[in-house]
Amino acid sequence: MKLPRRTFLHLAAGAAALPTIARVAIAQSYPTRPVRLIVGFAPGGTLDTLARVTGQWLSDRLGQPLIIENRPGANGNIATEVVVRSPPDGYTILLVGTSNTINASVYDNLSFNFIRDIAPIASISRNPLVMEVNPSFPARAVPEFIAYAKANPAKINMASAGSGSPQHVAGELFNMMAGIKMVHVPYRGEALAMPDLLGGQVQVMFSTMVSSIELIRAGKLRPLAVTSATRQAVLPDIPAVGEFLAGYEASGWGGIGAPSNTPKDIIDKLNNEINAGLADSAIKARLFDLGLAVLINSPADFRKFIAEDTEKWAKVVRFASIKAD
Repeated sequence: MKLPRRTFLHLAAGAAALPTIARVAIAQSYPTRPVRLIVGFAPGGTLDTLARVTGQWLSDRLGQPLIIENRPGANGNIATEVVVRSPPDGYTILLVGTSNTINASVYDNLSFNFIRDIAPIASISRNPLVMEVNPSFPARAVPEFIAYAKANPAKINMASAGSGSPQHVAGELFNMMAGIKMVHVPYRGEALAMPDLLGGQVQVMFSTMVSSIELIRAGKLRPLAVTSATRQAVLPDIPAVGEFLAGYEASGWGGIGAPSNTPKDIIDKLNNEINAGLADSAIKARLFDLGLAVLINSPADFRKFIAEDTEKWAKVVRFASIKAD
């Protein structure tokens, strides 16, 4: 039977709208089961701490448990590959961070392209580092440190959480801009580096606030500067490196990503819920206590942020000839 033209057009329009209606329905009902948040580092580090703090309030907002799953290894690449290969349905998401943008230049044979294969959902925090020394070190300010380094070339040992880690590239950026040469001493994580910094076997580290803030407050480490563009309220008397080296900025960051091709409606819902949580004064205060600053972006702005960060660290990786362990 031949349908009248008007009836046919109405049916065709209705059929065309079905995918959109289906997507909206999925987004409105999502999530209907627990969501896995994959973290590429062992428990206790900055990103793991950020994931667990975020998980507490995001679970409440989503109405489903957010299960933290640690998949450490290869500076976060193992976890990233797990998520890249997961179904793009919003039920496996990734705690992304600075390591992902650094890895793009440090590793030659990754099985994925982070910018192409991970869809940015929402940024959560800026994680400024602290340039800190053992209290026995003679320099008490950044200019004194640079003068000492120039007078004693290659005699300052700089600890990091591993080759190509945010701590490492922050130090190499300092080398590049100050015209000095510190000797890089990589460890398998900040937790293993910290005892040697406290004991004086290494003299300096660009460390995360999460790992350092209590040691600084206890007088066991001497902070020379923070690596953010401006001073931080959690350490208001400590200058920024950029006050002495114009343009220096080396903050880490953390956020959430998902497999590419995850429906836009799900990404937008997660972005809205995360940003709404970050606007809450109690959550801001919790992040502040950890030395973290809230960072709110749309998915599009977060994508641009990631691209710029990738380009920035590629220059430092080339300068210092950084290769993966």
